[in-house]
Amino acid sequence: MLREVTAVRYVTPLRSGGSVPGVVEADDLGTYVVKFTGSAQGRKALVAEVIVGELARALGLRFPELVLVHFDPAIADDEPHQEVRDLHGASAGLNLGMDYLPGAQDFTPEVAKAFPVDPREAGKVVWLDALTVNVDRTVHSSNLMIWPTLGIAPPRLWLIDHGAALVFHHRWDASDPTKAYDFRHHALGHYGPDVRAADAELAPRVTRELLRDIVAEVPDAWLLGEEGFATPDDIRTAYVDYLHARVEASAAWLPTDFPAREELAAEEALRAARTQQGRPGWLKRVPDLHGKPAAEQDWSVHLG
Repeated sequence: MLREVTAVRYVTPLRSGGSVPGVVEADDLGTYVVKFTGSAQGRKALVAEVIVGELARALGLRFPELVLVHFDPAIADDEPHQEVRDLHGASAGLNLGMDYLPGAQDFTPEVAKAFPVDPREAGKVVWLDALTVNVDRTVHSSNLMIWPTLGIAPPRLWLIDHGAALVFHHRWDASDPTKAYDFRHHALGHYGPDVRAADAELAPRVTRELLRDIVAEVPDAWLLGEEGFATPDDIRTAYVDYLHARVEASAAWLPTDFPAREELAAEEALRAARTQQGRPGWLKRVPDLHGKPAAEQDWSVHLG
């Protein structure tokens, strides 16, 4: 079962995502990135984090430890932003923490150009994402980290953030375990992911027993009130049934068509050209700053 800790010090909010997680220190001397139950994404995002993260770990992929974090909003009274304090106030009690990776580096397109990823490892990540219908590991938002970067050991690829996975649990009545998804723009697609080898290796390991053990780690409180289900255990059974059926139907959804880097670059250039073409004349003089760090943006066009 996931360990339980108590947050004793609130460090800072993280504004890189819409859920505004926070970095906290806990009574076990660990530091964690906490995703709050009161966030706009709701508790289903935390359910997805637990199920997909623990499945990744069970399959041998690198994923930070998850813990259940008891959070008292009073420890963050010094937070200056009202919307963040409101989030904390709505999240008193049990939340989800992910082990903080100090010095970790985002797996951006620039980093990816110089970082080697073995096709077999890439295939396993893509296979996991396809199985769990994770629509948020793209070239623009990889949810991958490189760690460690401090010379202690060679840097490795780490998976993070699976709150957008398991999209089927938002509409159980319309879920189809054989449905294929477009993974052409997966963050690891241009590494030649060997998804067939991953399917042969990993599919037999995703048994009903493994899935039952994993979904048992989701707290009952995060499963209450789901329409169409009488008890949390009924929902757990639905997750097991769906994911196991999807494993058995892998031939129907296994992604194999991935564009090369050059194709992706051409598609991105075409997208940028269409965006520019659709702008009014005065706006065409403003560069597209989307995705660039502030330090790389040309602010002279705004400042004259």
